[in-house]
Amino acid sequence: MTDKARIAVMVSGGGTNLQALIDAQKSGLIEKGEIVLVISNREDAYALERARKNDIESFVITRKASGGQEGFEEACCEIIDSRNIDLIVLAGFLMILSKEFVSRYDHKIINIHPSLIPSFCGDGYYGLRPHIEALKRGVKVTGATVHFVNEIADGGEIIAQKAVNVEEGDTPEILQRRVMEQAEWLILPVAVAKICRKIVKERHGHL
Repeated sequence: MTDKARIAVMVSGGGTNLQALIDAQKSGLIEKGEIVLVISNREDAYALERARKNDIESFVITRKASGGQEGFEEACCEIIDSRNIDLIVLAGFLMILSKEFVSRYDHKIINIHPSLIPSFCGDGYYGLRPHIEALKRGVKVTGATVHFVNEIADGGEIIAQKAVNVEEGDTPEILQRRVMEQAEWLILPVAVAKICRKIVKERHGHL
């Protein structure tokens, strides 16, 4: 499979964005990429079951078992490097990665964030919080952003965004689901497909 970019997906929870990527790979949307690795920082993440069902190699690496952030990242690097990973996708991965880790994989890590960056993003803005704050602020439009990861939380170069309407009566949970269905699950696979095509082109010198 040398004509495909090798993808690692890092997860912490249910893995709905991972599933969107798996489905996009199966449908041929991600034609130049292959998910070969899933890393979870939580043993109970349902994303691991999704990986198993699709015969994708998976590992659980916890910060506690690794003796802290540095040990966690060293263990991740060892696995990522030994599998010649071209692209790392953070899909509901709820840990901030160190500057050292991010610089090691410069422009090789992307993240999906549940808001239109620069709104409702940065330290502490994960899970339901971006949706809670969007509703508090009274915005009429929110959405999702795919971006490269750098040393600033949610501060890397934006790759793709999609807007989603906030509706009257929305709760954070309802809004979260709508943003997933109408934005995250659509733009993440498209962004990954685009990056994989670029990686393969560069590999073969056909730019």
